[in-house]
Amino acid sequence: MAFITDEMITSTIRLSLIVLLSGLIGIEREMKNHPAGLRTHILVGVGSCLLMLVSIFGFEDYLTEHPKLVGYDPSRIPSYVISGIGFLGAGTILVHRGITVKGLTTAASIWVVAGLGLVVGIGMFFEAILTTIIIITTLFFLNKLEALYKNKVKGEKFIQLTLVVKQQIGNLTILSDLIAKEKIEIVEIDSEEYDTQNLGLVKYTLLVKIPKKASKQIIVEKLQKLSIVHRVKVKNASN
Repeated sequence: MAFITDEMITSTIRLSLIVLLSGLIGIEREMKNHPAGLRTHILVGVGSCLLMLVSIFGFEDYLTEHPKLVGYDPSRIPSYVISGIGFLGAGTILVHRGITVKGLTTAASIWVVAGLGLVVGIGMFFEAILTTIIIITTLFFLNKLEALYKNKVKGEKFIQLTLVVKQQIGNLTILSDLIAKEKIEIVEIDSEEYDTQNLGLVKYTLLVKIPKKASKQIIVEKLQKLSIVHRVKVKNASN
């Protein structure tokens, strides 16, 4: 078919290959419970491959049409965009006590979308559409695959704990110590002020990973026994 060009075939092969390779590395990181897992690795790998394709194919036609241009580098602005957008992505990553808590996948998706903007701007529409399909598939469907793997293969489940506690130094450490004794791993932490009646309270929302046979009732009872805890709420969640 005349519609399918050599450039399209090359782009499809290279983007598909990086999905496979980065996905394999991401699975290994996922198995060891690192924050940057399957989806993050795929997004960064696909974004890097896409930008390399821009460097190879993106400016070829323009420079061919203007052979007399000297000292003109159309790739300068895209390189600045990619460097600059990294700061925006970094701002979406929430870090607590030196530990990356959440936001890595969002930061990676922002970076890849910046690359999409460059690709569309230069007219590489096929690569932009193909990459968008890969990104959407990665974000929507691999999230469910990750949860299925952790629940079925590793025998883990996720719950969301909402705790209203006294706002004092060391309260989060007390909670973390108790949770660790129950062999529970904190995946995400979010905190917000909860001082509606000037009682000096703070609310923590924790996404935690617990063994499949663990009892939510026992966990709640032990948390309620802590003097700093005013209220506990628990519900099922998926990572």
